[in-house]
Amino acid sequence: MRKITRRDAFKLGAGAAALAASSGLAKPGQAQSLSFTPEKGAKLRVLRWKRFVQGDEDLWMANTRKFTEQTGVEVVTEHESWEDVRPKAAVAANIGSGPDIIVGWYDDPHQYPDKLVDLTDLAEYLGDKYGGWYPVAREYGTRQGRWISLPLGAAGNCIVYRKSWMNEAGFDSFPKDTDGLLRLCQALNKNGHPPGFALGNAVGDGNVWTHWLLWSFGGQMVDSNNQVVINSPETINALEYARELYETFIPGTVSWLDAHNNKAFLSGQIGLTANGISVYYAAKTQGSAFVDDIYHANMPVGPVGKPTELNLFTQAMLFSHSKYPNAAKEFLRFMWEKEQYEPWQQAAIGYITQPLKAYESNPVWTADPKHTPYRDTVANMLTNGHAGTLGYSSAAAMADFIVVNMVAEAAAGREAAKDAAARAEKRALRYYKV
Repeated sequence: MRKITRRDAFKLGAGAAALAASSGLAKPGQAQSLSFTPEKGAKLRVLRWKRFVQGDEDLWMANTRKFTEQTGVEVVTEHESWEDVRPKAAVAANIGSGPDIIVGWYDDPHQYPDKLVDLTDLAEYLGDKYGGWYPVAREYGTRQGRWISLPLGAAGNCIVYRKSWMNEAGFDSFPKDTDGLLRLCQALNKNGHPPGFALGNAVGDGNVWTHWLLWSFGGQMVDSNNQVVINSPETINALEYARELYETFIPGTVSWLDAHNNKAFLSGQIGLTANGISVYYAAKTQGSAFVDDIYHANMPVGPVGKPTELNLFTQAMLFSHSKYPNAAKEFLRFMWEKEQYEPWQQAAIGYITQPLKAYESNPVWTADPKHTPYRDTVANMLTNGHAGTLGYSSAAAMADFIVVNMVAEAAAGREAAKDAAARAEKRALRYYKV
């Protein structure tokens, strides 16, 4: 989209302002100002996931009330469990009815792009104003050159651990590679402080760490041509490593969902897990006796020799069945602007890592050094469709928990590594049709 300069703005004058008003879109300087005129009597329904961090919800709702005060547009916000957001979004797309905006997961918008309002004008305005979108955010938000959703960011995932227990296990610093991670987990377990990673159908924690594991050994569900390649020697190596790691886990992780490892860590049952900053937030707000002992580290690097992170990506979808698309786009613009977005991040101590580069400078990332590992999680992450393209196949495979189930089956010994990989291949081929 062409940027409008100051000189252009003067040339356009009152005629341009009148045209913008008639279209519901005002842009006296594209990178500086944008607004959408809400429809008369507009009222919005917004569905989003339930918070793991209270500050997230508190500031989100405060910003929503501020929007209503400034525009007169009433906004009804519904909060659903993480597992329920995806099916509700699919139903809304299929029947053409439901919330105007749904804040959902990963590449779900790519399953029904024709049911979503084009957000290109809004996304390009935000990108121009706030330093540009990270490449992974652009990949998630666009399809065939248009923005079908508006990336909110990701619940960054890092290793969360008790530093004193790590030191007692013989480690002065957190390991940087997968071999070191395994040795640390073995030592922690020996000392009675086992680790625990979610292996149930956890939208966040289960998906995130198992994809990291697969990719860190060079395994992939598909290659760059979207051909299924998950049944490979690299995948089998990853699964054999998962089996060794699982032997150090606290019992019961095969049924863990997103809340289980939080509770286990905060109760002192485990000494290490993969999670968002929500554990640290809860420890601070609850006055935990060991809050000062909680530390964070980025995911270790595997045999591929480079970071292979996946993080719980979340983005807003505006459905074409909405009767008030201008009001909805104005709501999204308002919530993504610095005046609302940065205080929201701060209230949640960085629970959601930004998709726009300018927000790297948010003081939340340096106010406490323990926040900093989460700052670059979106900049460093891959898409869940790696190494192929995002679309119906990648979204459907993700929704079916193919990678999580494969790792769980092999790690817990329900299947040999080669059999778990072969079963995952068959499941993947249902979505990535030859």
